[in-house]
Amino acid sequence: MSRLRTLAFALAALALGALVGVIMSNIWLGLTIGVIIAIVLLISGQSKRGGNQGVNDEDHGIEL
Repeated sequence: MSRLRTLAFALAALALGALVGVIMSNIWLGLTIGVIIAIVLLISGQSKRGGNQGVNDEDHGIEL
């Protein structure tokens, strides 16, 4: 269920980005912003699901 919810949030972010793009009269900018936010949501959701949230281990290169 968690994976489906993360995907739903990502798709909602993409749709919201498209809506913002329509409001700003630049659909490509809105879609680009939506894609970036969707990717961040997918990565953070998978990180949380895998138990890697907040890991700061310099030996393994997990830190961003």
